[in-house]
This record gives sequence, C-alpha cells and structure tokens, in this order.
Amino acid sequence: MIGRAPAEVALGAQRHAFDIPADVAYFNTASLSPQLHRVRLAGERALERRGRPWTIEGSDWFSDVERLRTLFGRLIGADADGIAIVPATSYGFSVAWRNLDLRPADRILVLAGEFPSGILSWRTAARKTGAEIVTVAPERGQSWTDAILAALDERIRVVSVPNVHTTDGALIDLEAVADRAHALACRLVIDACQSVGVMPLDVKRLRPDFLVTVGYKWLLGPFGLSYLFVAEEHRDGEPIEDNWISRAGAEDFTALMDYEADYQPGARRFDMGQRTSFHLTPMAISALEQLLEWEVPRIAATVAETTAALAARAADLGLVPPPPGRRGPHILGLELPKDARERLPAALASANCYAAVRGGRSLRIASHVHVTSTDIDRLMGALAEALGDRA
Repeated sequence: MIGRAPAEVALGAQRHAFDIPADVAYFNTASLSPQLHRVRLAGERALERRGRPWTIEGSDWFSDVERLRTLFGRLIGADADGIAIVPATSYGFSVAWRNLDLRPADRILVLAGEFPSGILSWRTAARKTGAEIVTVAPERGQSWTDAILAALDERIRVVSVPNVHTTDGALIDLEAVADRAHALACRLVIDACQSVGVMPLDVKRLRPDFLVTVGYKWLLGPFGLSYLFVAEEHRDGEPIEDNWISRAGAEDFTALMDYEADYQPGARRFDMGQRTSFHLTPMAISALEQLLEWEVPRIAATVAETTAALAARAADLGLVPPPPGRRGPHILGLELPKDARERLPAALASANCYAAVRGGRSLRIASHVHVTSTDIDRLMGALAEALGDRA
C-alpha cells in the first residue's frame, strides 16, 4: 500500500545536514521544515548572482526551472511535462476545479478538518458551479479510508483527499481510494502537502487528475514555490493567468511583442508568472536533490523508526497513540486531555521543544531525519510535565 514505510535501510539521524541549534527539539516539519545547510548556501549564492544581473543570460530564465520540474517529477514518478510551478496549494486547487467541468448537482468529496486551502477552494468551486460539497468524517473506530470508501458512490464527481490527514497524520490508503474513484469515473485530486518527499507516492499507480503540494514542508525548500501535477488529459486546459513565459517561443526575447497565443508543451501553461524566481529556484533545486540523494523510501523508514519510538514513549505516559497501520510514518497525533493541553505550551517552551496542536485536541508531532533520541527525551519530558498527575 502506498504510504507505508517500506522495508528499507534507515538513514539514521541526519541532524548535521540541518541548521538546528543543539538545544532545540523541532517536531513541526508539517508546518514548516527546518532548513538544510545546503539550501541556505544555495540561497546565498543565488542572491549574490541576482545582485549581478548582467551575468544572467536569456537561457537562465528557463534552464533552472526545467531542472526543478524534472526533479519534482522524479519524486512522484512523473515526467517534466506533467509538472507546473505554482506559488501555493490554493493556486493549484484553483487550476484543478476550473478544469474539471463541474456542473450543478455534481458532488465534491472532501475530508472534515482538512487544511483550509483545499476546503476553501472547493467551496468557491461549489458556489460558482452549483456543485455540492460532501464532507466525510469517520465514525468512532472507523478509519479515514473506510469512511471515504463508504461515501464514494456514483453521485460523487470529484474526490479531493490527502495521503495523511493534516491534523494528526492519520493514514489514508490512496491506492484503495484511487481504485474506487476510477471505477466510478470520479475525478481524483490529491493534496500531497503532508506526504510528498517523506512518503513514497507514484502518480502512475494512483492516476490522479491533479496533485498539488507546497515546497516548504516535507520538500525542505523555500516559501513561494509549490508544485502541481496535471494528468495528460487536462494539459490543454485553461490556465488561471496569462503570462508571457508560458507561451510557445518565449525563449526568443526578440519576438515577445508578437504576443504568441500558443502555450509551451505539457502542464507549463499552468505555471505562475515570475516562475523563474532567481533567488528561490536554486534553493528548491538543492532541497529536491538532497531528498533524491537520501531516497524517499529511506527517509520514510527513518522517520517511521522515530515515530514508533515516540508512540511507545507516549503509551508509557498513559496516552493512546494510533497503531502503525493508521498513521503515516512521519506524523504522530496524540489526543490530550483539556488540562494537559492548557499546560502544554509552557511545558514545550521550557524544554525548547516545538510541536503543534491541531484540530483543537491533538498534539501533532511531525518528525524528519534530523530528530535524535535526545530530542525525543526532551519532548517526552515536556509532555509528562503537561500531563502532571496523569503521567
């Protein structure tokens, strides 16, 4: 099943690769990744280059972006022609719904408590097209996958789901959902913000219509660059902006005033304006190169070991972590009693630990390959303090 950490050799802690002080325990990659030393260096070099615009040639407006497109495609099993460079997930969702031919009475399946960018985009789509939102939430004891499959029927036109739930890392079996969606001729849109780069994912197997993800979480890159995969059947669709650089022949600066109507091939028509981003693109390239060097299955195996250790320690404190089959390898959601939630911020601050409360009740612990046993000790000490007599 896509999403579960395979039997790969773990990397071991790679803290030396990140710019994290020794006294900081950081468990919030699901919100914003720590920065790789090599990414910062790439950014510094890019800013130096940007300060000398006379050294930037016409071909440079295109070459690095194409490399970035290719690298991201390798992460998800896609060719470069299927990748658009976008500024944010909301942009990607807007491209998606505008090219899915939604009509009145069509139903759009989304998950309760998911990240706002997707939910708000689909609500706009429903308002403008007359489609209806169907919000799925599992019954007690039911998995998200089972809840989704139970709600999927011939009335659903679009299924918009993540690989893990953003609030607590609850795992969704994308293969099972994709198979059911395709059997019903539903359109599949994947929010991969909490999975690509840390969990194996193959678009050839899942066959989504669109997949969108940000670059600043598990892809370890900068703000401002995100990625949109577009299935081949949608690559002649309508982009949401009209910029010059996505047009055919844009490489010929002498002919820009010919106002070319045709687009560059593949999903490039959906690229944002200013996609070149001379200061951000080299940083994003460096980040993706590091992920590919580490290999996503090995990253997944590494963070799965960390998450398992965290789950065992949490159980020792009397908490009930979700079992391995119901969580992603990289995020552990722990439901806390109200009094512990109230004491938690001070306990975390005192221990110099960083994690997040999401969904109002769950402590979301999001690890990457920088986490060490010392970090785990520090976090669990803070959690024990918050629990007080309960621990």
